[in-house]
Amino acid sequence: MTVRTNVSRQDLAVVRNLGILAHVDAGKTTVTERMLFLTGITHKRGEVHDGTTVTDFDPQERDRGITIFAAAVSCEWAGHRFTVIDTPGHVDFSDEVERSLRVLDGAVAVFDAVAGVEPQSESVWRRADRYGVPRIAFVNKMDRAGADLAAAVASIRARLHPVPLLVQLPVFAGADFAGVVDLVRLRELRWENGFAEGPIPADLADPVAQARRELEEAVAERSTAALEEFVEHSALSADTLTAALRELTLFGEVVPVLCGAAYRDIGIEPLLDAVAAYLPSPLDRPAVGSGDGARAADPAEPLAALAFKVHATPTGRLTFVRVYSGVLRKGDVVLDAGAGRRERIARILRVQADRHAEVEVAQAGDIVALVGPKAMRVGATLCAPEAPVLLEPPAPTEPVVSVAVEVKSGADLEKLAVALARLAEEDPSLTVRTDPETGQTLLAGLGELHLEVAVEKLRRDRGLAVTVGRPQVAYRETVVRGVRGFTYRHAKQDGGSGQWAHIVFDVRPLNESEPGATGFEFESTVVGGRVPAEFVRAVEAGCRDALAEGPLAGHPVTGVRVTLTDGATHSKDSSELAFRTAGRLGLREALRASVMAVLEPLAELTVTVPEDGVGGVLGDLAARRGRVTGSVARTGTVVVTATVPLAELFGYATRLRSRTQGRGTFTTRPLGYALAP
Repeated sequence: MTVRTNVSRQDLAVVRNLGILAHVDAGKTTVTERMLFLTGITHKRGEVHDGTTVTDFDPQERDRGITIFAAAVSCEWAGHRFTVIDTPGHVDFSDEVERSLRVLDGAVAVFDAVAGVEPQSESVWRRADRYGVPRIAFVNKMDRAGADLAAAVASIRARLHPVPLLVQLPVFAGADFAGVVDLVRLRELRWENGFAEGPIPADLADPVAQARRELEEAVAERSTAALEEFVEHSALSADTLTAALRELTLFGEVVPVLCGAAYRDIGIEPLLDAVAAYLPSPLDRPAVGSGDGARAADPAEPLAALAFKVHATPTGRLTFVRVYSGVLRKGDVVLDAGAGRRERIARILRVQADRHAEVEVAQAGDIVALVGPKAMRVGATLCAPEAPVLLEPPAPTEPVVSVAVEVKSGADLEKLAVALARLAEEDPSLTVRTDPETGQTLLAGLGELHLEVAVEKLRRDRGLAVTVGRPQVAYRETVVRGVRGFTYRHAKQDGGSGQWAHIVFDVRPLNESEPGATGFEFESTVVGGRVPAEFVRAVEAGCRDALAEGPLAGHPVTGVRVTLTDGATHSKDSSELAFRTAGRLGLREALRASVMAVLEPLAELTVTVPEDGVGGVLGDLAARRGRVTGSVARTGTVVVTATVPLAELFGYATRLRSRTQGRGTFTTRPLGYALAP
């Protein structure tokens, strides 16, 4: 494919940076592979089960048959240039989704036509909401037994709360899914013997007319321009309907819904058309930065780019960036705004998953990989040294599970430290620390599978013979009943200026009615200037320091509200350091005087089992302190949802296989914390 490097602001109108989002096994990677095939990037359809996909190129992805790492590919369709990021669907790799969504302009949410909205579908949808990413929905696997487009749309409306608007109806040849009716252009699209377009069959005329009318009315209710035409003509033209749907999609007011069966190549061409028609270009997205440093999507603006992924390859370190404004050239020296460090760009690469094409220039709207930066981290802002700007990094995801990692040979200790540091650089949701009591190296992540993949990378990529201890969950401590009017005086004199601070404060649970609430809030009700504002901020900083280790078992403290009610200062010895120390030591003593409890992380477990295996699964969940919250019967199977302590889920995959003869499947997602027994 010819790579263009001279992009004007007008050319940005045809650029689409989009992600493919879904629950695991909904068909994200297959949809992406069919897009690449139809746009001429590949000449053979990649299949997940054969390990021949472009985007799932890592050996672990091919071995496990799932997407683990977000992969970017570029293609062209109908005069538009797409950069597509295929994101993971498993909850353990949700941080990859988070970092991708931070730099994307739009997304295609893929849903299973039988299952509808599944747990991770909901999770990634909420993340897209947080970043204001416009979406279209693609209901996949319409060729499966039990596929129900209406039910899938109803689940989207009920669980995700958008306004889903059907822009297609399915077409069947007997019992087989054969194509769709385009409700916007009023045409039939079939894929029986290749792709063919034709008029709407007579037997579908009435349902198509009714669906088109419902679509027009829904759009006219929300679009002023469409309403005027609808009032005048009692109908909407295809062009007006397309323009109104685009506007409403960009503002997040509606979600156009398409359907198809990606594995059988049905529905991908109109999906590509919908991406071009409804999803935003960089020009449609708000400026990045704030105040005088705000940058619009324009090559003429000063450079602003965000690093969202770091990947170590056998040939060097790649830093993936989204360029929001300006021009980045090979050989340029840029500023890492957060670190205050300058980096030289040795090479710029257009990425096709694990293949790269070198280019001389990257401009506003581009997603590229850079060779050269040695110490740039995920979330770093690259900008012109003469025009610094700091962009908001992706929100970090807090690890919930940890394992002890050890090497069999003492000679490999240094190699292990370097390898773990590299892992944490590539994946910020992995953290490494040393247990102060045991001296063990602890690797923490988002789940068992997440840690399994990380440890396997140590073995495969670094050649380290490592052993892994039993996983440990991230417990927290919280206040059940606090103290009021707690007084603490810090006085220290060791020659020269001393330290003196006097504070009075209340400690309470953050949410009296919800013991598992997490977070920390600090407020001051001090009046009369008894504690100056700068000392109040120092007290808050000290309190936050004290939350790192609780009095019960040394776990971090959460779910606490501290209110500073009074205090006093010394004319000479009071300082910010003194009040910060008073806040830290005072809150530690106050927590020891409070009634504390341990919180354990919970997970929402969704188990799909054959009807004859439900009893055994429910019994096992009860033994794991699980609380069943729902049960839905489907054709031959039952889907059970339950809330289970995360610590009880280790080894659950093996137990489920044995109880269901290998026919049961499950997924999990984090669900907050609750009081441990």
